[in-house]
Amino acid sequence: MHLKFNLDFFLIFSLISLIATFLVTKYSKTFFSGSLIDKDFLKPQAFHQKPTGRAGGIAILSLFCLFIFFYFLIFDVFLKDYLTISLLLFSLGFLDDIKIKINPNIRLVLMLTLLVFCINIFSIQITSSGLNFLNLWLTNNLFQTCFVLLCCLFIINGANLIDGFNGLLGIHFLLINSIFLIINLSNQNQNISIILFAQIIIVLSFLLFNFPKAKIFLGDSGSYLLGALIAFNAIKTHELNLNISPFFYTSILFYLFYEVFFSFIRKTLKKKSPLKPDNFHLHMLFYQFLKKSKNIFTANYMTGLLINIMYFVLIVPSIYFQDNGIFSRYYFFFQIFFYTAVYKYLYNLKKYENI
Repeated sequence: MHLKFNLDFFLIFSLISLIATFLVTKYSKTFFSGSLIDKDFLKPQAFHQKPTGRAGGIAILSLFCLFIFFYFLIFDVFLKDYLTISLLLFSLGFLDDIKIKINPNIRLVLMLTLLVFCINIFSIQITSSGLNFLNLWLTNNLFQTCFVLLCCLFIINGANLIDGFNGLLGIHFLLINSIFLIINLSNQNQNISIILFAQIIIVLSFLLFNFPKAKIFLGDSGSYLLGALIAFNAIKTHELNLNISPFFYTSILFYLFYEVFFSFIRKTLKKKSPLKPDNFHLHMLFYQFLKKSKNIFTANYMTGLLINIMYFVLIVPSIYFQDNGIFSRYYFFFQIFFYTAVYKYLYNLKKYENI
């Protein structure tokens, strides 16, 4: 496919994405008899003041399915792995969006089941970890499945955890996908590059209606979908670019991973259920800090913007040394230290103010 044809296609697809997202945003409050309207302002992770439709996931999934159809027409290749993973994870989150409440334990079991199904039916693998002993264990099918499952679980739930402020997850997705796109373009992996670029267009269209003022939310369906795409894109990019250190991907995905890990440890130490939401995540503390000097609306979107700026600055060295396994390995631990230090500072600040 020639470059000009690529550009022509993406220009048309961008216009379609913009119109489709506008229509979903405009009519989202009427979908499913209004059950997609988020007007619960009292839940711990609520930081909005007006009823807003949680139909962002619908717009993104619909457009991605449309792209998969076009991709099949052009290349005669059906992206059944991307389609299946997207549909299944979207559906799991959509149940909550339409207010069908599922016990957190049951939801976790359902997610595990869906992910194991996808991992096995599509033979999703991570063949290189950057550690010799772990590479040996990865030759075992059961351990391979468990390892990929754990990686996907952290990223998907991390995406769901950070969703809640205007632009936070959407911008984060764009940053990660853009890095993967540059890597694959540099190594002439055209097919995956086209898929990544299409996802960027779709999410960028969504962001136009979510940031800075949110006229539409992702919902759990959207956050699960974006988390699944990030995880799958990372695995695909890793397997197509084995010259890059596996630890580079842990560095790029550290925020999503550590948000889940740190939250699990924090809640467990406080004898709280790790599966129940609270308002002590990093982005929530960041919001409380910003709210002191800004109004609620400004603090909302500034939280998403500033956290992503901080994230981008933090991963620049990782990008530069992406083929250096030793640097990537130790820099990942530096990122963890940095996150923990910032969290501790903001937490102590909030605790002091509440005394």
